[in-house]
Amino acid sequence: MRKQKGFSLIELLIVVAIILIIAAIAIPNLMRARISANESSAASGVRTINTGEVSYWTNWPAIGYSVALADLGDAAGTCAAAVPTATNACVIDVVLASNGVPAGSGKSGYSYTYGSAVGVAGPQFVTYHVETNPLSLNQSGVKGFCAIQDAVVRFANPGPIALCDPTVTPLQ
Repeated sequence: MRKQKGFSLIELLIVVAIILIIAAIAIPNLMRARISANESSAASGVRTINTGEVSYWTNWPAIGYSVALADLGDAAGTCAAAVPTATNACVIDVVLASNGVPAGSGKSGYSYTYGSAVGVAGPQFVTYHVETNPLSLNQSGVKGFCAIQDAVVRFANPGPIALCDPTVTPLQ
């Protein structure tokens, strides 16, 4: 009588088939979880920028809101050793302020766009808008988020958000 050593080809095929079935079930759920995490990070980033703008306005009322998103961060890398300035306010992290590392590459699958505007009566920046959209729609995210000087985070679902105004749905 011969003793069998190892596994038969049929047994190995069954194990491989079971692993493939489990992977087919798990991978879409993993992608949805990643998209959800990216969207949460994007909404949180917009909230952080809103808070940074309020802090900026408080510290430099003659300027108003920041001129550029980079002004809210630590572009010079001196926040630990120097006093913050209007162009290096140190109120948000450098990755968010520079829209990713390297600059412009986004953060957590989202790209940030920022703008501010001078008021009619003077040189003070009285409005700002920040938008964040997925770098790759349906892969890094589905929703677009935005905020204006009222500090309400709004979203567009599905797809990118191009214009942030009070008629866009607020994030609850």
